[in-house]
Parts: sequence; C-alpha cells; structure tokens
Amino acid sequence: MGDLLLVRHGETEWSRSGQHTSWTDLPLTTLGEEQAKSLAPLLTGRTYALVLTSPLGRAVRTAELAGLTGAVPEPELHEWDYGGYEGVTTADIHRDRPGWDLWTDGVPPGPEGHPGESPEAVGARADRVLARVDAALAADTGDVVLVAHAHFLRVLTARRLGLAPAEGRLFQLATGTVGRLSTEHGRPVIAEWNRRP
Repeated sequence: MGDLLLVRHGETEWSRSGQHTSWTDLPLTTLGEEQAKSLAPLLTGRTYALVLTSPLGRAVRTAELAGLTGAVPEPELHEWDYGGYEGVTTADIHRDRPGWDLWTDGVPPGPEGHPGESPEAVGARADRVLARVDAALAADTGDVVLVAHAHFLRVLTARRLGLAPAEGRLFQLATGTVGRLSTEHGRPVIAEWNRRP
C-alpha cells in the first residue's frame, strides 16, 4: 500500500504575517513560489494513484510549481473556515479574548456564507477526504498526494492517526513543506514531517 503525502502551499503575505487565511485567496509570495519549486525533487520519481489540491489559488499554484501534473481540485481540502477571524492574527484576537485557542474555542461567525468551523466540522471534512484517499490506496497503484493548507492538514493528520480533530494542534506545519504518512505493522504513522529539500 502506498503512502499519503501532504504538501502545504508556499508562503503568502498572510501566512508570513500570521493572519488567519481561509477564503481570502492570496497569491504566493516570491519566496512561496521558490518554496513550491523546491519541492519538485521530493515529489518526482513516485507513482501517484491520486493527486488532489485545494481549489484555492495558493494550493493550485504550489502543485503546478512542484511539478504535480494532473492535480484535481477537491473542495473538501479547503482551509478551516475562520469566520469572523479571517485576516486576523492570534495576537490581535488575544487582545479581546485572552487565552483564546482555535483548537478548543473555535471561531465566531463571519460574513454571510462564512459561519466559521469547529474542529469537529473540519474533522468531518478530513474524514471524507481520507475515505477517498483510502479507496485510491486500496487499488495499490501508487501514493496519494494532497496539496492544501496548514490547519486542515493538521486536522487530517490527527484523524489519520486515530486522534480527535483538535489534536491537530500537535502537528505544526510550515509553508512549502512535505509530510508523509505511512504505516508500520498495519498502523498509521508519521514517516516524515515538515520536509524541505
């Protein structure tokens, strides 16, 4: 059975500044483009049963620059909906809500159509993606790669390891990196994390 590779998109202006970025579709910075290009050697030479990307431009562009041809946009790979905290840093949130934590406190509703998500809601999306991943891996024709966003991929990793969605807090994920989830003795494991060339 193949591995599951997780690619976080390259840097954007808001990922650099620490602003929560979900629906705001910012382009990659120059550094972000270089990060994406640098991932190609880590991703070539493998056979892929499935390549999925978030539909947001920063993820799609990262997949292109990393040489992942044939990537299919998957809406379920969208970043956590931060609701009213879109574009706001954790430091700014702490001015009004000292001790606030995304993983336990969630987010307030935002503009119409962006109600915000709880860890459990993001976990449910991750579970649906993992069902698709498992079907592709069961065919035993190659690995699966997902190109997406930090918080979503952290939740997905927690779910893959059999943990609650909020345990994604344990897996810090840098921009422009690759993680690899594999198995050992029939159990899911983290084989590599935050890898760069």
